[in-house]
Amino acid sequence: MRKLYVAAHVYMILGLVSGLAYREITKIEHYSGDTQLALVHTHLLALGMLFFLIVLALEKLFTLTANRRLFAGFFWVYNAGLAVTIAAMIVHGALTVYGRDSGDAIAGLAGLGHIALTVGLILLFVNLGKRVPRSADLSAVSPNEQKPANAVGQGGIRPTAPAEDSRVP
Repeated sequence: MRKLYVAAHVYMILGLVSGLAYREITKIEHYSGDTQLALVHTHLLALGMLFFLIVLALEKLFTLTANRRLFAGFFWVYNAGLAVTIAAMIVHGALTVYGRDSGDAIAGLAGLGHIALTVGLILLFVNLGKRVPRSADLSAVSPNEQKPANAVGQGGIRPTAPAEDSRVP
């Protein structure tokens, strides 16, 4: 769990720094056009910080790290894909600001980063699919532990009548 928190924290710092860098670089260069640098800030915060905070919550609920191999594969492939994608965006954006063409190599690098992100997401969903219990699969639970379908946490909320003093006249 700590690894997920640290990843989210690092991406938060990088996202904030990249927003500041974008603003300062374009201001210094008197650049007012579109550039990939404008998107780096948002990508780091959304695909980095927010994503890993969500995975941290999923880890708490479903213990994704129980399958160490799948979790490690997801974690490192996703992070590598995000790093490569962000690096390509930074290089492309900086070259745009400085009036140079980025070429096909940068686009190819960004494509490889996106492929790695996709593989990482597939590994996450495979792991999550193995950890999320099937609602109809109660055979693993002993008969004494089974709850009725309308119990809290098993597909519904137990109906309750409002208290007498809470009714509006």
